[in-house]
Order: sequence, then structure tokens, then C-alpha cells
Amino acid sequence: MNVEQIRNYCIEKKGVTEGFPFDEETLVIKVMEKMFALVNLVPPFSINLKCDPEKAIELREEHEEITPGFHMNKKHWNTFSLEGRLTSTFIKEWIDHSYNCVVKGLPKKDRDRLAEL
Repeated sequence: MNVEQIRNYCIEKKGVTEGFPFDEETLVIKVMEKMFALVNLVPPFSINLKCDPEKAIELREEHEEITPGFHMNKKHWNTFSLEGRLTSTFIKEWIDHSYNCVVKGLPKKDRDRLAEL
């Protein structure tokens, strides 16, 4: 899965915005103003995704392409290399997981507003 495909997949979700708050090389994708994906736009291509802490550890143990989140809270974030053997279906599954983790943690008023979109 390439960077453009990831971006397109993410921005189709409800309540999503994108921007470059840190630098021109890191696309930050948010749901209701909360980050759920950070995409490195220069080689080595990767995506940081939020993850349930127990699942985060399991993923790192099972896949060499998945490491603790670069510049993120290592308990809750993983970095997925886009240059390895991870399939598009697998990456989409974890993008969905990240999005859902963030939505679950939103205040009720924001979840309700998101549901209305």
C-alpha cells in the first residue's frame, strides 16, 4: 500500500481532516481533531497508528515491520513500515483499529457529533 492509497483510505472516514502541523514530511490525519495516523512521506515510508497496548506488543513480536511508535507514546502507538511484507488489507485493518481507538476515547459530545456526519 502506498502513501497516496493510505491517504485516500483515511480521508474517506467520517470526521477526518489532514494537515502538516509538524513538518512538510509528516502528514497528520485526525478524526475530530485527534490524531489517528501519521504518514511519513519520505523514504523509508511508514505510518504511525494508535493501538490497544496489548495488541501493540503482540504486533511488534509477530511482524518485524512493526516497531514502537516513532516519536510517539510507545505504549499506544506503533510504526508500520510500508516497505515490507505487510499487505494492504492488513494495513487497512490497523488504520481502522487506530481510528476506532481514537473515536472511542472522544468525549461523548464529539462522538455524538461524529455520528451525525
